[in-house]
Amino acid sequence: MTRLLHRLLGRLPIGWLQLTHNRTRLVAAMAGVAFANILVFVQLGMLGALQGTIGATYSLVQADILISSSDANTLTDGSPLTRRVMFQALAEPGVAAAAPLYLGQTDWTRPDGSTATLTVYGLPPEAESFAGPAVGSGFRQLAVADRVLLDLRTRGVDPESLADVSPDHPLRFEANGVALTAVDTVELGGGFSADGAMVTSDQTFLRLFGQRLAGTPTHILVRVAEGQDPTLVAAGLREALDDAPVLVRTLEEAASADLAYQTTQRPVGVIFGMGVLIGMLVGLVIVYQVLATDVADHLREYATFKAMGYPHRFFLSLVFEEALILAVLGFLPGVMLSLGIYAAMAAKTGLPVDMTALRAAAVFAGTILACALSGAIATQRLRGADPAELF
Repeated sequence: MTRLLHRLLGRLPIGWLQLTHNRTRLVAAMAGVAFANILVFVQLGMLGALQGTIGATYSLVQADILISSSDANTLTDGSPLTRRVMFQALAEPGVAAAAPLYLGQTDWTRPDGSTATLTVYGLPPEAESFAGPAVGSGFRQLAVADRVLLDLRTRGVDPESLADVSPDHPLRFEANGVALTAVDTVELGGGFSADGAMVTSDQTFLRLFGQRLAGTPTHILVRVAEGQDPTLVAAGLREALDDAPVLVRTLEEAASADLAYQTTQRPVGVIFGMGVLIGMLVGLVIVYQVLATDVADHLREYATFKAMGYPHRFFLSLVFEEALILAVLGFLPGVMLSLGIYAAMAAKTGLPVDMTALRAAAVFAGTILACALSGAIATQRLRGADPAELF
């Protein structure tokens, strides 16, 4: 290692030699940096899982424009709309089709006695073109009353128990006092507000939620005519529906606004974001303490170099060398342990907690930056020091 650093630096790797001189301190410093990396990785993993589950909720529908109540911050909240809005939208130029989307949540008591919360999507059987790719051809089966598509990845359910669900091997169960028959499956998975999903026809949805009316859907899905710009059509719809308390956005805009709201205003997103900052601060403090102690321990040696005429940037290069070494040696065990934690979290919670190359690169860059900043602060004592006073 010493020879490799000597070749890379073009000089004796003094920083490396100082770190390895006290191996106990080096191991403690590596553990501290690794711990800070794990903190950041776990928080980023949960934040990424939140973002992934938000995006997944939109995968069961496809549309160009989404019309929602003005108080709807996410796909699953907000006041119901009046169906009249759909007919107004259909009358506007550039609109090819529209369909009501009903959303609700219900509990499913599984055969083992445990309960899963399902987000229920209700669409009219004739609105098959508005069913997302994740729904598949099973949507056609929903024209028969009380038939549903059940989430294969529902949290707490063994996927093998639902793998054979089909029209020839239906699964009969009860939810909200209504006898249902699952004739096929979708793949969505659990999120932070539900354990899975269920797709039904609008009539089955209304039987499940007796207090809901056919004339009060949760959202209106709109598809624009071929060759039309969804953004321009949405602007026209906003103008036409100006007197109604609604939000008119493209589906991408609605998903982006949902993500921004849940990550910056909902407690879960804010907590995860603060956790990332705390992890970075922990790493900054740990590395600073190690480097500052190292500078203090070698103050006389540094004073000798300074008396010989070495500039301050020479001392910065030594401390930056140590900081970079600590960043690399602390990052490697941190990312390896985080991979194991991610796998355990994904298996236990069913959330999409995945390590991405971009995330790993960002944390590594942040680790180097934090260590470099700690090193710069740790050398401030040397900048104005008089060599004669250090002996």
